[in-house]
Amino acid sequence: MSEAGPTICLVAGEESGDQLGSELMKALNGRLGSNLRYCGVGGERMTALGLTSFFDMTDVSVMGLSAVLARLPLIVRRVYQTVDAVVAQDPSVLVIIDSPDFTHSVARRVRKRAPHIPIVGYVSPSVWAWRPGRAKRMSAHVDELLALLPFEPAVHKRLGGPRTHYVGHPLSENLERLRPSPGERSTVGADNRVLLVLPGSRGSEIKRLLSDFGDTVGLVKDKMPDVQVLLPAVPHLEDRIREGVSGWRYQPEIVTGLQAKNAAFRRAHAALAASGTVSLELALSGVPMVVAYRVDWFFRRLKELNRVLKLANIETFVLPNIILGKKAIPEFLDEEVKARVLADQLLPLLEDSPERNAQLSELERLDDLMRLPDGHSQRDAAADVVIEAMRK
Repeated sequence: MSEAGPTICLVAGEESGDQLGSELMKALNGRLGSNLRYCGVGGERMTALGLTSFFDMTDVSVMGLSAVLARLPLIVRRVYQTVDAVVAQDPSVLVIIDSPDFTHSVARRVRKRAPHIPIVGYVSPSVWAWRPGRAKRMSAHVDELLALLPFEPAVHKRLGGPRTHYVGHPLSENLERLRPSPGERSTVGADNRVLLVLPGSRGSEIKRLLSDFGDTVGLVKDKMPDVQVLLPAVPHLEDRIREGVSGWRYQPEIVTGLQAKNAAFRRAHAALAASGTVSLELALSGVPMVVAYRVDWFFRRLKELNRVLKLANIETFVLPNIILGKKAIPEFLDEEVKARVLADQLLPLLEDSPERNAQLSELERLDDLMRLPDGHSQRDAAADVVIEAMRK
């Protein structure tokens, strides 16, 4: 029997973290051997690779304020249970993966009780968008931070955050599902235009944007009756979306499921989207877009504070624009979100126009800007930093 290797603790809080964690485990096994011991919190992917999870990850995988409040006592217990277990295992490294409300609560307490354990954060909170003070506070309990976006290391350096390493974005390694095969996306023109409408993946986003997006679609269809409107809906919001679009003047075709969403991306000629990761998906798919967002009163106050402080030194809230370093994609926030304005920006993107061609030209730059050096994969780049943290 081979001698047991180092213990590595990984703590994730949702499905996307489980995916990142499993890929990291594969890379670590390839580099350090298969006799590593894994413990922490993970889902099906991580446990299938040998992680002993302290509890079922679904206990802390909740979205939305009401859902979090309903389960708050359990989540708090799971935080302290995780801290106790990590300290007892005394791993060579602790890797916290996304879900900052949960994972950083664990990391802060582990740092106080066992300051010798190196801590690596995987996925940076959006300190460049709001609450920039989190970056400096994070440096007290995160030794190394793995960033998915190429501009994040510079932002953390400017804000006094932890040492930050760009390790690539998962979307860059899954382009085949987003980009059309030959003939799948027709040349834009009359009788074949496809418009994607993406009002968000959270109930609050849907509530704030669906009416504006419906009015915008109506104005676009008035000018271009042939436009086919597709609305990919996340399954848990499908009923709410169907109810919300029932009053639209023109009904979109609602599609559900990841395969249907990817197929819609590969066919689309333009998109109207809520701000978020979906804008980066669209950009990498080569779909020109208009982005809109409305925030609630609390976050609007935070946004105003950010404008005063200018700490992050970023003048756009759209991910591809931040990466490109310019406002190539039209973006509208809060009171700027007006159906007529959005429609006027969308219409040129649905025909062979200078506006469409200019945006497509900018989107083509993203591959080079997001590419890792020396042909590294994301999981190998992440493993490099974790292994170095263990050695330190």
